[in-house]
Amino acid sequence: MARMNFYRLPASAMFAARCDPRFHYCTYVPESYDPEGAKTYPLAVLIHHSKRDAQALRDHYIAFAEAHHCALLAPLFPCGITGPDDFNNYKLMRHGGVAYDEVLLGMVEEIAEVFRLQTNRFLLSGFSGGGQFAHRFLLRHPDRLRGVSIAAPGTVTLPGDPRGWWVGTGDMATSTGAAFDAVAVARVPIQLLVGADDTAEGMTIKPGSDFWCEDGANDAGATRVARLSALEAALRGIGAAPERRDLLGVGHDASALQPPVEDFFARLLAG
Repeated sequence: MARMNFYRLPASAMFAARCDPRFHYCTYVPESYDPEGAKTYPLAVLIHHSKRDAQALRDHYIAFAEAHHCALLAPLFPCGITGPDDFNNYKLMRHGGVAYDEVLLGMVEEIAEVFRLQTNRFLLSGFSGGGQFAHRFLLRHPDRLRGVSIAAPGTVTLPGDPRGWWVGTGDMATSTGAAFDAVAVARVPIQLLVGADDTAEGMTIKPGSDFWCEDGANDAGATRVARLSALEAALRGIGAAPERRDLLGVGHDASALQPPVEDFFARLLAG
């Protein structure tokens, strides 16, 4: 049994994942957690944006964790895994021979060996690059999610689109190891968030990018608002009922989008 000390409770140090030590994570378990007790805690997984602010992201949600008796897991997927200019890796979920979704599930298994957590199904949120990972994880692992908040993703994979991964889900069985299950995805509570002013140009994907696909890399729209709308339409097309919020006067700002995420998660935990 893992030792309980200040490296783990309540806010942990950064740990290397035993499943793949190139990747790391930190956790938070509420002050009420009793190592000798019996109570189990729900889990919220927080996926960082492109600057990889995992520890700060964890800290931003500590008040929420205390208020709702919820544990937190914040993975760290560093840049530079496959080379000096490897910036996007985890956003694609599968990249450079790494299955980032499986790495995350390995982390969840590891912390379940340490703490009493409800890990069969967990909450998942991600902003920007994290939103890219979060919605792709939803498409591949809907059975593991209690709910997912997808905020301002830079690119989107459209569920039910017959084109190949990552643009569509037509070849998911080959690309990710499991066929797309529209019914299972539609059952998951989904939140879609974006700042109404998150309309900066420069989002066009060009040849040479990690995201370049000749078959539709830019078809979902030219801005994050447009791309979230394309994702929303595709989700509704398979029978899902996502909650969509566009925050007026907000641009590409993670902190402004956090309160709606907390509200969504609180409602799911209460339910």
